[in-house]
Amino acid sequence: MELRKEKEIEHYDKQAKEWLENASEDKWQSDFEGFQPKFLSSFVFCYQWLKENCKNKKILDYGCGNGLHSVFLAKLGKGLIGIDLSEPSLKIAKERAEKEGLEDKTEFMTMDCEKMDFPDNYFDIIFDGGTFSSIDLNGAYPELARVLKPAGFLIGIETFGHNPFTNLKRRLNKITGKRTEWAARHIFQIKDLEKAERYFNKIEVRHFHLFSWIFFPFLNWPGARFFLKLFDFFDKFLLKIHFLRKYAFKVVFVFSQPKK
Repeated sequence: MELRKEKEIEHYDKQAKEWLENASEDKWQSDFEGFQPKFLSSFVFCYQWLKENCKNKKILDYGCGNGLHSVFLAKLGKGLIGIDLSEPSLKIAKERAEKEGLEDKTEFMTMDCEKMDFPDNYFDIIFDGGTFSSIDLNGAYPELARVLKPAGFLIGIETFGHNPFTNLKRRLNKITGKRTEWAARHIFQIKDLEKAERYFNKIEVRHFHLFSWIFFPFLNWPGARFFLKLFDFFDKFLLKIHFLRKYAFKVVFVFSQPKK
């Protein structure tokens, strides 16, 4: 196995083990860092799209990690498979599903996202909840196009890598141990959207959080969620200006019509 993958596994294994040792009941609604996606307009948009498109669909939670999104996805579709290389993280994902009584609708597998064991044209929906920064897209894109059905959709939400202030935050996260060196250097960018055009005929993109990302670390503070919504409101209009979109903090994309 490549060294970069070993480093990623080591990083998320450690996070998962620490989380399990200190997991309280309210922690099951958040990720390792206490992040709850339901408060962010980018995830609200993403989740709404999934609600409208996942009914009776076979879903892949791609790089599912600790299963933060898996329960939501499993409730929508007819069956969900989550894959990841971090076994302690998958243990958390399984426990999340069990707590919701979704054992019969979910399966979690130790698998390399860049070399999947699934047959061609296997999934209706593939969801990427921030995995792309941890992998090599040169290997991942052709695999994603291969396992996605011709009429299927890949929807993803990623941190966008063009804002110098949010890039600084990512580098600080690397120094403090919250991110690996690979993830800190491989934030999703415009060039990665362009690369996707080699494997998918249709690319749709939405941008979020030009300034509202400032409030992300303070969402448990009094009044912070009000200001988050207020700034999201202004961001919505500012991001209609084309040259500002590259500085958004989050990007939601939908790839379809895979090239076979």
